[in-house]
Amino acid sequence: QVQLVESGGGSVQAGGSLRLSCAASGYTYSPYCMGWFRQGPGKEREGVASIDGEGRISYTDSVKGRFTISRDNAKGTLYLQMNSLKPDDTAMYYCAGSSFTCSYAGSRTYRYEYWGQGTQVTVSS
Repeated sequence: QVQLVESGGGSVQAGGSLRLSCAASGYTYSPYCMGWFRQGPGKEREGVASIDGEGRISYTDSVKGRFTISRDNAKGTLYLQMNSLKPDDTAMYYCAGSSFTCSYAGSRTYRYEYWGQGTQVTVSS
């Protein structure tokens, strides 16, 4: 059973940076598509970024140029470097894994089989 554990969340002022990590364990083969999702207060969960086994990356428009997703398959860890943070980035951030390709899984939460418990990011103005 794949387990995902996020860390690195916290409270920062606007313009600051945070680096989220997601440690994966309990798998024989790492999930092919790994992604970061977020859910703000009163909002639906949305896809932020994804990366597949060949390193193909996708970002939602609102974070392009500010966030960077990466994965270290040897360590079984997914990262999200978040720079120039804005109050609108405030949310619970979730790591997710899918056996589908990222192009197929996209931002559809039901196509991701594995989820972490989330880490809170709060950005103050």
